Amino acid sequence: MLEIIKVIILSIIEGITEFLPVSSTGHLILVNQFVGLNPENFSNAFTVIIQLGAILAVIAIYFDKLNPFGKKKLDSGSYPEKIEELSGAKKLINKAYYWFNYNKTVSLWKKIVIAAIPAAVIGLKLDDIIDKLLFKPIPVALALIVYGIIIIFLEDKNKGKTIFKHTDVFEIGYKTAFLIGCFQVLAMWPGTSRSAATIIGAMILGLNRKAAADFSFFLAIPTMLGATLLKLIKTTGLTGGQWGLIALGFVLSFIVAYIVIKKFLEYIQRHDFKVFGYYRIVLGAIVLVYFTLISIF
Repeated sequence: MLEIIKVIILSIIEGITEFLPVSSTGHLILVNQFVGLNPENFSNAFTVIIQLGAILAVIAIYFDKLNPFGKKKLDSGSYPEKIEELSGAKKLINKAYYWFNYNKTVSLWKKIVIAAIPAAVIGLKLDDIIDKLLFKPIPVALALIVYGIIIIFLEDKNKGKTIFKHTDVFEIGYKTAFLIGCFQVLAMWPGTSRSAATIIGAMILGLNRKAAADFSFFLAIPTMLGATLLKLIKTTGLTGGQWGLIALGFVLSFIVAYIVIKKFLEYIQRHDFKVFGYYRIVLGAIVLVYFTLISIF
C-alpha cells in the first residue's frame, strides 16, 4: 500500500512538472530522497517510463496539428491538378512526392527530427556518465537556480516586445529548429528542465512564448521517446507487480499532464515565464541549503 501511495505522489509530480520549465526529473530526484521507490533499478525505470504518459498527453492535445494526414495540410497552390490525370504507380509516386515536400505538418516533423539530433547523439555518449555524476540533489539545485535567473533575465529583456521573428511554430526554419535542439542538450544536466532549455533557446532565437512552448512540446515527443527506449533497453529484472505500479504511474501522469498543459497554454497567453524563474530560484536555494546542512551534520 505504501508503494502505491509513493507511485501516486511521484506520478502527480511528473504530470505537473514535465512540461513546465521547472524540471520534472529534478523534482523526482529530490522527492525520491523522501518517498523514493526501491530497489534502484525499479525507481530508475519508473522515473523514465512514466514520462511516456506525459508524452501521450501532448500527442492527444496537439493531434490535429501533428497529424500529417489530415485535411488541408498541403500548402496553398502547391499541388498540381494534373497529377489527378495520371494513373497507377506514377500517380501514387507524384502524390507521395508532393505530400512529403509540401505538407506543412510533414515539414514540421522534419524540423522536429532535426532538432532532436543533438540530444540523441550526445545523449547516447554521455547518458551513463550523467546518471552517475549528476543525478544528485546539489547539481539539481544549482541548475534550478541558474536557469531560474536566466528565465527572469530573458523575460526582463523581452518586456514590452511585440514583434517577433516567429509567432507560429510552422514558420520556423530548419536552422532555427536545429539551434533549438542544441539548447535542448543543456537539459541533460538534471534540474535544467528540457522545457526550460528549449523555451529559452526558442525565445532567444526570436519565437514568441506560444510558438516557443509549442515547439518545446513537439520536440519532447522524439526526445523523450528515445530516452525512454534507451532506459527500457537497460531495464532488467522487474517483477510483474513493479510493472503494474509503472502502469498506474503511466496513467496518472497522462491525466495530470493533459490538464496541466491545457492550463499552461492558457496561462502564457496572458503572462510571462518569470513566476517559474522565481520558483526555480526559491526551490533551488532550499534544496541547496538543506542538503548542504545534511552533508555537514
